[in-house]
Amino acid sequence: MDAPARHPASTAGKPLAFGETLLFIDDKGREYLRELRPGRRLSFQSGHLDVDTLVGRDDGLRLRTSGGGTVFAFRPTYDRLIPNLPRKAQVIYPRDTAAILMQADIYPGAQVVETGLGPGALTLGLLRAIGPTGSLVSIERRADHIEMARENVATFHGEAPNWTTIEGDAAEHLSRHRADRVVLDLPDPEPAVGAAADALRAGGLLACWVPTTIQLESLGATLRAERRLVESRTSEILQRFWHVAPRSIRPDHRMVAHTGFLTTAWRLADEQPEEPAPADNDDSES
Repeated sequence: MDAPARHPASTAGKPLAFGETLLFIDDKGREYLRELRPGRRLSFQSGHLDVDTLVGRDDGLRLRTSGGGTVFAFRPTYDRLIPNLPRKAQVIYPRDTAAILMQADIYPGAQVVETGLGPGALTLGLLRAIGPTGSLVSIERRADHIEMARENVATFHGEAPNWTTIEGDAAEHLSRHRADRVVLDLPDPEPAVGAAADALRAGGLLACWVPTTIQLESLGATLRAERRLVESRTSEILQRFWHVAPRSIRPDHRMVAHTGFLTTAWRLADEQPEEPAPADNDDSES
């Protein structure tokens, strides 16, 4: 049986089907990302479930395992999918993706180039934001990252004919494209900043994501030296979850605090008007 399209809009409200991937949450809050395959038995701490008994039922199930435990089953939201995403590299967290999409103003129909693909976590967010009328080019040096990202996009987004992947160096390939937005997610983004300015249209936006202050300092110096990019702003996104239960309301014991810094900058037009000469002061005394 052919696997159904995975885009949220295509499965919302429809019965569960073979080929989909669900998020299972047990009564201890543990999360499991599992594909629904014919004849498969899913194992949890509290017992097992047979996949064949789930297909054809509604999303949002409360299930009883063979050992008497409770498991919830949902089609995963982006927010709950990304921390469980199969990967060989660190993902950009949903809170950070949200900041990139908003601060870089990624809009439906935008032409976007990203560098540094990883497992495709940010790619999934970008594809949803630009919609079918936009275009996304992803430049990545590692072939295994491209392969994993393609698998994740195929599984959790579906067909993406408006998405192109390029294996190679960001600084080399960026200049060959025209973009409304460029997103750099690289260990050392400085060599690609000039190429990003080449790619961006006038009024376009650059977004750079770096994890450490040392990288941020170097990036800042590079942006100040690149006269085509101005009005750079840097932010750090923090998110703290809370435990809310009867007679117990407190912050969670664990918090993933710092993940990185987001810097955005605007692309100036190539032709700038000359600065006007200072006006004469007609009120000066003769």
